[in-house]
Amino acid sequence: MEKTIEIDGKKVKLKSTAGTPKRYKAQFRHDYFSELLKLSKLMAGTDGKTFNLAEIDYSELEYLDFEVFYNFIWVLAKTADKNIGDPQDWLDEFETMPISEVFPEIVELLESSISSKKK
Repeated sequence: MEKTIEIDGKKVKLKSTAGTPKRYKAQFRHDYFSELLKLSKLMAGTDGKTFNLAEIDYSELEYLDFEVFYNFIWVLAKTADKNIGDPQDWLDEFETMPISEVFPEIVELLESSISSKKK
């Protein structure tokens, strides 16, 4: 699945494939699905469109790790474009990374990595 979004005024192509979880593990040494399940705790009860970082309950803070957000965004961009740099250099290309705007845009891509197609 592919999608182009805007981050800090730049068009960024994102892609999720069967190889995305392995690319994530190779780069960050963490399991893609474990990290995704932690984030899903924050998404419980939302449809991905109404996710609001300002509304996170104190009890949910243990699931909040901004580095994981950045890692997911980077791995989706890297899957779409093999020429992008390492995560730090790539993130430095942006003045800001508005996670509360970007994350709802990538939820569908993340979900596609764990869903199956009906026959």
